[in-house]
Amino acid sequence: MKVGTDGVLLGAWADCTNTTNILDIGTGTGLIALMLAQRSGGNIDAVEINKDAAEEAKLNIESSSWSNINLHCCSIQDFSIGRNATYDLIVSNPPYFTQSQKATTEARTYARHNDSLSPEALFNSVNNLLKKTGKFCVVIPSEDFENCCNVAASFQLYCTKKLCVKPTPSKDTKRVLLEFRKTKLKISVEVLIVEDRGRHQYSDNYKELTKDFYLAF
Repeated sequence: MKVGTDGVLLGAWADCTNTTNILDIGTGTGLIALMLAQRSGGNIDAVEINKDAAEEAKLNIESSSWSNINLHCCSIQDFSIGRNATYDLIVSNPPYFTQSQKATTEARTYARHNDSLSPEALFNSVNNLLKKTGKFCVVIPSEDFENCCNVAASFQLYCTKKLCVKPTPSKDTKRVLLEFRKTKLKISVEVLIVEDRGRHQYSDNYKELTKDFYLAF
């Protein structure tokens, strides 16, 4: 699986200050878990249902400088069984393609489609595993924002931060990064433009957010 902008942004944007326990749901190759390990000193559980992706994540973690990541090859539904609300931060770059054509490989289907992880299943697991004062950060297509918030509210989780990601100044918002909490607060909304002066000409704000993870920055 390629390293995508969605995952990089989520790993750099999620607030991991004062976090002891972190959970990455659908870790894929381990990208976000590794980014959070670099940014925090907390213990990280990374859950991945696909065996091949989990094996790749295992190799990436073992090749890294961080040993505080525990990899679990299972569904988040199975992982949640018997566990208490112990996480200060939960993150997920979830599968979100529901109507489009299935991918050509099983791994990409797991990564791109929500057949195995519906929004309801995701937020139910988050509600069960998140501490009362914890935060859940997720990246989704912008058109799914309203439905995502409605599903979250049904599990007593409320959006407190929203980052609207625009590919260029002239294009509409394609992705939104969201932070949810168990307490209702006024939503903080910001906009991030990825490329503002042409192809691969990244904006100063994008560089500032992700500079710790790109050698070119």
